[in-house]
Amino acid sequence: MSDSPAPLADPHLLFDTADGRRDLVILGSTGSIGTQAIDLVLRNPDRFRVTALSAAGGRTALLAEQAHRLRVSTVAVADPGAVPALREALRERYGAGEPLPEILAGPDAAATLAASDCHTVLNGITGSIGLAPTLAALKAGRTLALANKESLIVGGPLVKAIAAPGQIIPVDSEHAALFQALAAGKRSDVRKLVVTASGGPFRGRTREELADVTREQALTHPTWAMGPVITINSATLVNKGLEVIEAHLLYDIPFDRIEVVVHPQSYVHSMVEFTDGSTLAQATPPDMGGPIAIGLGWPERVPDAAPAFDWSKASTWEFFPLDTEAFPSVGLARHVGTLGSTAPAVFNAANEECVDAFLAGQLPFNGIMDTVTAVVSEHGTPAPGTPLSVADVLEAETWARARARELSAKATAEARA
Repeated sequence: MSDSPAPLADPHLLFDTADGRRDLVILGSTGSIGTQAIDLVLRNPDRFRVTALSAAGGRTALLAEQAHRLRVSTVAVADPGAVPALREALRERYGAGEPLPEILAGPDAAATLAASDCHTVLNGITGSIGLAPTLAALKAGRTLALANKESLIVGGPLVKAIAAPGQIIPVDSEHAALFQALAAGKRSDVRKLVVTASGGPFRGRTREELADVTREQALTHPTWAMGPVITINSATLVNKGLEVIEAHLLYDIPFDRIEVVVHPQSYVHSMVEFTDGSTLAQATPPDMGGPIAIGLGWPERVPDAAPAFDWSKASTWEFFPLDTEAFPSVGLARHVGTLGSTAPAVFNAANEECVDAFLAGQLPFNGIMDTVTAVVSEHGTPAPGTPLSVADVLEAETWARARARELSAKATAEARA
C-alpha cells in the first residue's frame, strides 16, 4: 500500500474473518461503549455472538442481565468483592437448572478474557487500566476494537512492538472516521489528518472566563452523552490532546501533520487531506453506533448501525480554529507525545487525578491543566531511546498521581487561606 511501515490501524490490512457469526469479547460491558455494543449485537444476532463480558464490578445487576441475554460462557469483574453480589444477581436471572457462566475476578480478569478464544476483543474499559487487556489481546492474535485510548497513549511503544499491521481497529468516533477516510488512498499520499473537536461547553470563552465555571456546567456537553471523566476531558479538550497522540501512534503520521479544528455540530468526525488537495470527511449525526459497528464488523458494514442525515433539511456546518490559550491541553499533549517514553502516562495519570479533584470541588477548572502542566514539567524529559516496560508505566503513573494530589491539595489550602 505504501513504501513505509504499515500503521497499527490500517483499513487495507486485515486479518481473515471467520465464516458465519463473529465471536466477540466485550470488556467494560456496563459502560457507555459496552452497553451500546451489546445493543448492536442484540440487533444483529446473525452477525455477532458474545462469548465473555467484563466490568469493574459496580453494576452487578446490569452485568448479570447482559450475561443472561447474551448467554455468555464467562463473566469477569475487576473487584473480587463484587463476586457474591454478581453470583446472586446471576441466580436471579437464570432459571432453575440453567448453568451459570464462569466467574473470574481480580485485576487480571479482563486480560484473561482478552486472550480467550474469540475473533475480536472490544476494549471499552475507561482509563490506563485497559493497557494489560490491550496487550493480552494483541499477543493472543485477536483483532482489537479499541475504545480504550488510554492504553495506547500510556503504552504506545509496548503496543507498537507487538501489534501486527492492521490488527487494531479504532472505535473512537474521530479515529474511526480517519480509518474510513484513509481507505480512499495510499498513506504516502496523505498530507495531514484533521481531527475535529466540538469545542465542548465552553467554546468561545477566554481563559479568564473559564476561571469560575462549575462542575455542573462542565458536565453538560453540547452534543455527546458520556461518562463524567470523558465529559470533563472534552470540556478541557484534554480528550482532543489524547486523540492527537492516538492518531500519531495509530497511523504513523508526524505530530506537525495532525491538526485540530473546532466543529460545534459534531457532524464531521475527522478528515484526511491528501497531497492532491482533496479532503475526505467522514460524517454522521453524533452517535457512537457507527464507530462501534466499524470496530466490530469491519471490513463489512452493519446496516442501520447509526442514524443517517436527512439531506432534505437545511443545515449549517461550522469550523473554527482552536483557541490554544484558553485550551492549552492539545499543545501539552503534542509535547508529551513528542517526548514519548513515560511522559504520556504522566500526562494522562495526572489529568485523571485533577479531574477527580475538580469534580470533588478541590480544584478550579483552569487548575486542572495548570496542575497537569506542573506535573509534566517536574517529570522531566526521558533520555532518547530509553526502553519502556509495563513496570515503567505503572511507576510513572503512581508518581504522577501522587504528585497531582499533592499539588491539588496545596492549591485547595491556598485558596481557603
